[in-house]
Amino acid sequence: MRLTLHTDYALRVLMYVSMKGDELATIGEIVDHFDISKGHIMKVVHELGQLGYLETTRGKNGGLALARKPSQICVGTLVRQVERELGVVGCLQGTGGFCRIENCCVLRCALRDATKAFLSVLDGYTLEDLIKPRRSLKLLLDLGNGRSHPHR
Repeated sequence: MRLTLHTDYALRVLMYVSMKGDELATIGEIVDHFDISKGHIMKVVHELGQLGYLETTRGKNGGLALARKPSQICVGTLVRQVERELGVVGCLQGTGGFCRIENCCVLRCALRDATKAFLSVLDGYTLEDLIKPRRSLKLLLDLGNGRSHPHR
């Protein structure tokens, strides 16, 4: 199973915003810290806001904050909501008639079960779990040292 960059970016955005604590994060900071295009981050932030994961405030003193506690954000649920297509092969992507043998295909069943198992494991993790190595994350993201990360 392979997740798209969009889902990867969504998880990174939530981790970064969570690490900021009570301080608002900005799109510019996220772009700089992860070296991701601003366009991609803007799309991700917009979607996360629509899904109720982020609160966004516009303007000079605006920024991003979590709309829920990290312990209330289930990674598996987020992946299901953000990932466009979880079917690893064509016959699992919702349309019938993809393959002549799909009605009795054991491989199809095995891959469906594998996808369910993959998501089930992710269901056991919350955003809070992802940010447990706080000290290391703060160092790697240059947070909490009184310096601001320069914007490009």
